[in-house]
Amino acid sequence: MKKLLFLFTGAMLLSFSSPLFSQSSAKNTMWKTLSRITYKKEYDEMLGFKVDVPVFSQDVISLDGKEVTITGYIIPVEGYKSHKEFILSAYPYNMCFFCGGAGPETVMEVVSIKPVAFTADPITIKGTLHLNSDDINRLMYSLEEVKMVDN
Repeated sequence: MKKLLFLFTGAMLLSFSSPLFSQSSAKNTMWKTLSRITYKKEYDEMLGFKVDVPVFSQDVISLDGKEVTITGYIIPVEGYKSHKEFILSAYPYNMCFFCGGAGPETVMEVVSIKPVAFTADPITIKGTLHLNSDDINRLMYSLEEVKMVDN
């Protein structure tokens, strides 16, 4: 019993020390909501094999087309400069989805109104959320008409 309690306590400490949980709860609530998805296998005619297609929860569907505020890390797509288009991740670059450290629900495409300067620190942005379950060449979340929010 002591071993089980020790393992549980250690797992809880590790999960709450992750960057996602180290942010204030108001800032990470959106990522928690966006993680409420499942997947189904569907045959893709163009590829000729089955792919995982996201199935969004009702909580996530209710956000489609709405303005949301989210905090995350810039994953640049073209060098470390100011960007109008970039990927936002719930986790820092070395832990993000593209590095194998998280799932596809932890990243989103961003299209900003004004260029956003690269930083390794978390940023808070606001924009219109769009869901994608059809185009496998795009991420499942995109945020458009994005503006920076003062932290």
